[in-house]
Amino acid sequence: MDWKELLGFVGGALTTMGFIPQVWRLFRLRSAHEISLPFTAFFIAGIGFWLSYGISMGLASLIIWNAITFALGWAMLYAKLRYGR
Repeated sequence: MDWKELLGFVGGALTTMGFIPQVWRLFRLRSAHEISLPFTAFFIAGIGFWLSYGISMGLASLIIWNAITFALGWAMLYAKLRYGR
């Protein structure tokens, strides 16, 4: 693995891990009032495009971390719709 791909793996890991505590908190507190629905929708769409780009370019770091972040985004949307009212 070259250093550029390593940068992608480290950057993806750090940004993805940044969302885990937030999603965990949403489900633990069963409160999503503070999460914006437009943010969540745009976030999921953006990550979906990054994931598609990673797949089209065959970039493992983008595929792996964006697939995980995409799932976290959907979990956040589910929490927002369930607990955000």
